[in-house]
Amino acid sequence: MLTDLEKNAIRDHYRAISENLPHFRPRSAQREMIAAIANAFSRSKTAAEGEDAPERNGESILVVEGPTGVGKSLAYLLAGGIMAQTRGKRLIVSSATVALQEQLVGRDLPFVVEKSGLELTFALAKGRGRYLCPYKLYQLTQSHAQQTLVGMELPTVLFDTKPRKEDLDVLNDMANRFASRQFNGDRDTWAEKIDDSLWAQVTNDRHGCLKSTCPNRAECPFFLARDELETVDVVVANHDLLLADISMGGGVILPAPANSFYCIDEAHHLPKKALSQFAAEHSWLQALWTMEKLPAQTQKIALLCDKVDVANLANEAAASLLESFNEWQFHLQDAPELEGDGSEHELIWLWEDGNIPEDLAILVQNTFVAAQSLLKNVLALSDALAQTRRDKEQDSSQIDRVASEFGIFVARAEQIAAVWELMATTPKDEKEPPLAKWISRRIDDKTDWQFHASPISSAAMLASGLWRRAAGVVLTSATLQSLGNFNLLLNQTGLSWLPETTTLALHSPFNFAEQGELYIPPLSASPKEPAAHTEEVVKWLPKLIDDAAAIGTLVLFTSRKQMQEVAFRLPENLLPYLLVQGEQSKTKLLEQHHQALKDGKPSIIFGLDSFAEGLDLPHEACVHVIIVKLPFSMPDNPIEKTQSRWIEKRGGKPFMEITVPEASIKLVQAVGRLIRTENDYGRVTILDNRIKTQRYGQQMLACLPPFKRIG
Repeated sequence: MLTDLEKNAIRDHYRAISENLPHFRPRSAQREMIAAIANAFSRSKTAAEGEDAPERNGESILVVEGPTGVGKSLAYLLAGGIMAQTRGKRLIVSSATVALQEQLVGRDLPFVVEKSGLELTFALAKGRGRYLCPYKLYQLTQSHAQQTLVGMELPTVLFDTKPRKEDLDVLNDMANRFASRQFNGDRDTWAEKIDDSLWAQVTNDRHGCLKSTCPNRAECPFFLARDELETVDVVVANHDLLLADISMGGGVILPAPANSFYCIDEAHHLPKKALSQFAAEHSWLQALWTMEKLPAQTQKIALLCDKVDVANLANEAAASLLESFNEWQFHLQDAPELEGDGSEHELIWLWEDGNIPEDLAILVQNTFVAAQSLLKNVLALSDALAQTRRDKEQDSSQIDRVASEFGIFVARAEQIAAVWELMATTPKDEKEPPLAKWISRRIDDKTDWQFHASPISSAAMLASGLWRRAAGVVLTSATLQSLGNFNLLLNQTGLSWLPETTTLALHSPFNFAEQGELYIPPLSASPKEPAAHTEEVVKWLPKLIDDAAAIGTLVLFTSRKQMQEVAFRLPENLLPYLLVQGEQSKTKLLEQHHQALKDGKPSIIFGLDSFAEGLDLPHEACVHVIIVKLPFSMPDNPIEKTQSRWIEKRGGKPFMEITVPEASIKLVQAVGRLIRTENDYGRVTILDNRIKTQRYGQQMLACLPPFKRIG
């Protein structure tokens, strides 16, 4: 239960905001969210010293849908910050996008601290890949490394090919600026654009890192940032970093789950982000390179650490894997599923229901066994290097260089082993969902293949790795319900297995009936008839868009092909005002949009799915949202196809269980582009007659804001 101290602290700090902000208007939905978060976190279970972790069933987990205008970030920062301090926890805020991360650190948290008087320290958490490794940089920019330009052998394997002079010039400049503290080692603060492949040579990675034995540990940007995370009240992360931490057991990158309260914003992205994190893939060619280069590395370690037996075992496993991958080439180069005429960008051989083809069963098992053996012995060699570094101080520089190089091979061995562990896995029974397994080949590359494996649901991993371990969690977004309930999100995340999880749908502060209209024109053609539907869209747009009013119109498509065709056929009087997504950067497009309105001209944006979410165009910047087609995404990737077949085999209907609910969320998000503030106004037009003629369309229509219906 909430203590009187906590109740008073929340009330006093919220009142301070209203007193320190002249135009601040307390919102009932915001107050309701603050109370719900505080109550959820107050139910957190803790274990006494020496006791096992408490059993958690969702009693401290809250799922809250907060429409635009509620002020969600203020609610969870204030309530979460106070509860974390009083309960001795850390507050971890996670978002799906870099933009929201930057907003939280640059605007929202400073605002809460300044206006509420709540003393909160905070820091932005980033993955290792955003930080420079000084040791690698100095290795590559030493004079003997630069001499590789005249034919001397490079002292590391960090460059797969001979570096170009311009690359070394960039690295030298970076080293000089870092040494003089003009560059802090965070990639996002490097002013010039740096090529991904070049950054990969000097970035911090888990396996190549020398940790406490690194001679540059004191100036390492990653460890300096990590040390700061240990001292702050609030850690701002993103979903990818949060999920990476969970996949490694939790408490590796971020504070441990048992000691943390989580506020997961933009939570509707979490299920698919989690699937991406828990999936695995590797390239056939990359695996060959790793197996062929490995013996030279293990020989160095054997000499340094006196681990000849372990090195031999690693080499034997690599040779066995090499043999397996050569056999894979024999099967794949003639596989009819991977032959194409060039009409597709990528060819995919999906193993139906995740079942291993009978003629490949032995090869899959052999590859799996060899990959596991390789990983075991590579990790043993890595540990031996670390032990030798502690025992033989005089050889430290040579050991450090070998350890840094060997990190690449440890990472590759882990990646390969992860893929084949999933490839060789079969469900224990019919109730357990299958894994999606497939092999792909780019149409322009006949000499390489990609091996892929992935769960079709992230529910089990999230439930065991996060929900049952975290001290408390709030999941929030403007759109979490689908077709009027939270079932889709609860099922996709595994929260449906925690019966005490609380859900809350807050009311919008906007008066939709007064601020907006909904118009569904009488179209005769359905999007199921693409050519006829496009004709109707081309016919209707000139009637719907005023070429004289200085207002913004957002036209949302689900197909790039249809968007381009409609743009091509738009009447000449509208063409000067048209901005099409993809023809320039999003930033530049929006700059032109706002400039046109400022100059007293109309502006029309043609956009796809990514413009249907997160685009903030208040007031005259968006007065009309035209939705060309209901945002269905048919199962066209291997994970979705495997999931759909599994649902069908269980007697379900994937279209009604997944496709329609997901489309409903996307439709609400698209409609949400219209009213962004209490002073906005405008119209939503839907050019898809299925929203009136189909039963599922009427269900989706019922979930939209209560705009005034016209026409």
